[in-house]
Amino acid sequence: MKHFAVLYAALDQTTKTTAKVAAMADYFRTAPDDDKLWTIGLFSGRRPKRVITTTLLRDWAAERAGIPLWLFEESYPIVGDLAETISLVLPPPTQTSDHSLTYWIGELRRLSTLGDSDRKAGILAAWDSLPTGERFLFTKLLTGGFRVGVSQKLMTRALAQATGQAEADVTHKLMGNWTPDSTSWANLIDATDPTADLSRPYPFYLAYQVEDLTTLGAATDWSAEWKWDGIRGQVILRGGQVHVWSRGEDLMTDRFPELARLADWLPQGTVMDGEILAYAGGAPLSFTTLQSRIGRKTVPKKLLVEAPVILMAYDLLEDAGQDIRSLPHRDRRTRLAALLATLPPDAPARLSPQIDGSDWDTLAATRATSRDIGAEGLMLKRQDSPYLSGRKKGDWWKWKVDPLTIDAVMIYAQAGSGRRANLFTDFTFAVWDGPDLVPFTKAYSGLTDAEFGQITAWVRKNTLQRFGPVRQVTPEHVFEIAFEGIQASPRHKSGVALRFPRMSRWRHDKPAAEANTLSDLKEMLANYG
Repeated sequence: MKHFAVLYAALDQTTKTTAKVAAMADYFRTAPDDDKLWTIGLFSGRRPKRVITTTLLRDWAAERAGIPLWLFEESYPIVGDLAETISLVLPPPTQTSDHSLTYWIGELRRLSTLGDSDRKAGILAAWDSLPTGERFLFTKLLTGGFRVGVSQKLMTRALAQATGQAEADVTHKLMGNWTPDSTSWANLIDATDPTADLSRPYPFYLAYQVEDLTTLGAATDWSAEWKWDGIRGQVILRGGQVHVWSRGEDLMTDRFPELARLADWLPQGTVMDGEILAYAGGAPLSFTTLQSRIGRKTVPKKLLVEAPVILMAYDLLEDAGQDIRSLPHRDRRTRLAALLATLPPDAPARLSPQIDGSDWDTLAATRATSRDIGAEGLMLKRQDSPYLSGRKKGDWWKWKVDPLTIDAVMIYAQAGSGRRANLFTDFTFAVWDGPDLVPFTKAYSGLTDAEFGQITAWVRKNTLQRFGPVRQVTPEHVFEIAFEGIQASPRHKSGVALRFPRMSRWRHDKPAAEANTLSDLKEMLANYG
């Protein structure tokens, strides 16, 4: 654990990517294999489940520190992190330990099987044997909230430096449905065949939002297609099986069983990239319809009929078992079109149509019609571009339509978490329905740090009521709420739900009485829902 704590401190104390990569590379050269494997798992989001509620942790920490709970609760927002608060208020350890990270992961799992009294004894014993830095990390793991300020790209670069492998090869190895329990360092990193796991997807190529079309040159150098509003996914046919992966590395094969039918027509050794859409009658259905499929491990027949899905394919990454990502986009697209042309009309895959446009004005006019067909805008891909890994600028851009907006009144506020625990950052907004304000959405992003500080000071002086951590405030401030889509929702009092809401502007110029109405929202629902 000491080595892991040293690594974490090194990463936390610098913003320089070169320093972060150097610290991780040194750790991956020297740490035990099982600790290195768990470190990769933790840094890539494969965290152990929460062992204990934060309420009990607060009670036990205050008791062990010999302070009243109210004093602990007052200290927490000042520190801004629960694990750090606990590690600071506890008395110095009376014991010592030299256990590894892997040992403490195992201890977390053991504690999760115990009753509260035994679990409390085990956690107090751990706190009493760990110095502040290691105690902080142990508590972070206890809460299931461990995060570190490095991207998977930086970790991959460090692994490549430490092992002498190509970064692209390491990136590929880290993809897939592995956990530290299901593999070993040797099998995951040292193995020479990156395709040993036949279900493993390729790293996704991600696009930035285009900011200035004039930097892209002639429109004829680009391939344009719709940016579909679904789930980005790869469909993999290898070894006689079909695997479906989301961009977030979630294996979703069982949630979309109709895609397995593609094995009836397409050859093994095929990997396609595309958008999984709810689709019927020759057109995409709403994202709300698709959402009914996302959270299910098994799908009943009724839902298969009500929300059928297809892959709207737009790239071919592997053809006849050959990795073709280095080929120009136009060539991969030609191969994909030829492959999909063999499918019958009822097959659960379509070729995403290319959009004709000899100049940017023509494409802009087409882009303006995106919402009419259930798209979010256009994707622009340079004709001669390879399929890269991760988010890179230059060859792929998303050209989304402007978001929908509505002016709403803030009626509730809640403090953030972690380093934002001393600021009010999570807000509930309402629109007018006659003389009443009806809540319809929450938002917590879009303001500057200065604006969050300003609204926090205001909330503290204008609280009407408290409901646990939530404060009802005077309905005075109006914010412009931007969002990507709107759909009907019987779960909400307003009858609508927004997609990706955020605060785009603080309307200091507008009084609360001039905010939008529920009728305005319902008109948007009729036009864009």
